[in-house]
Amino acid sequence: MSSTTPTPESEGRVAEATRPAGAHAFDTGGSDSLGTRFQHLLHAQPTLSPLAVLVVSIIAFTVLEPRFISAASLSLVLQQVTVIALLALGQTLIILTAGIDLSVGAIAVFTSILMAKLATDWGLPGLPALVVGFALGVAMGGLNGTLVTRVKLPPFIVTLGTLSIFFSLNSVISRSETIRGSDMPSIMTWTGNTFPVGGFNITYGSVIMLAMFAGLFYSLRWTAWGRHVYATGDDREAARLAGIRTDRVLLSVYTVAGACYGIGAWVLMGRLASASPNVGTDYNLDSITAVVIGGTSLFGGRGSVVGTLIGALIVGVFRTGLVRVGVQVEWVGFALGLLVLLAVAVDQWIRKVKA
Repeated sequence: MSSTTPTPESEGRVAEATRPAGAHAFDTGGSDSLGTRFQHLLHAQPTLSPLAVLVVSIIAFTVLEPRFISAASLSLVLQQVTVIALLALGQTLIILTAGIDLSVGAIAVFTSILMAKLATDWGLPGLPALVVGFALGVAMGGLNGTLVTRVKLPPFIVTLGTLSIFFSLNSVISRSETIRGSDMPSIMTWTGNTFPVGGFNITYGSVIMLAMFAGLFYSLRWTAWGRHVYATGDDREAARLAGIRTDRVLLSVYTVAGACYGIGAWVLMGRLASASPNVGTDYNLDSITAVVIGGTSLFGGRGSVVGTLIGALIVGVFRTGLVRVGVQVEWVGFALGLLVLLAVAVDQWIRKVKA
């Protein structure tokens, strides 16, 4: 048989991968144990385990500190995770294709500095400055994708290199100086403004974040592009043999991720009420943490943006909840690290399920 002819096995893998997350068919049979049935269920519905962790966490922190469930406290959690959730959204797309992006924080912070500089030092009005800065963020993501697809460099190496490049350019352009929100047009920090919903205070940045998640949820679940993303991540060679232009899919994924980082930069300025070159050192780790805890497999082909949103909320709940119950800040990272290890262990166990 020719090496370019798809085998029944490869066609089966592509057929399985092109189903949207949460839509995998399975038949456990009457002889399967309860553990095997549960394993199949988690394989078909990867958001169940992070959702359970989120609910249990909220209940536990409410028992320990009743004020945790207040509208003010939950509003703060949502505001705190908005930026990380947007960055994790782009990270999810890349991890779904079995890649990794270490330049997340560098692109977001550098883009925010570019937007602020365009409006304050280089004379552009607020809206055009945002549009140009957003386009530059998309271009940075596209650069990563080009190096992965055209030069054939591993995603880890590419984004490790651009991490250093973008952070260095950030220091050069900003001169390590923070640009205050009062010096920028009001639209630059508009995403940090709040409006009441019942007893909650919701920022416009949070609304933008939820809209982005909704848009990409639809795209991944109900479009051909989304099915191709899952297929490429599940088995790139099998997807190529099935007629999917995998390089084009990968380039589009990195470009869309860059768009997510650009929007995240705008929301970041609203959150900080400034554009600071000295933030973002933890954004790479936090974005990966949200994706992994949210049930997306580091090996690609399985996961969903809904799980990532839940994962980001788990990070926010743990950070806020542990501090409220009196745990020292140093132990918050310890707890999140344990969650990541547990999530990866569960993913390894779920991957043993045969298609």
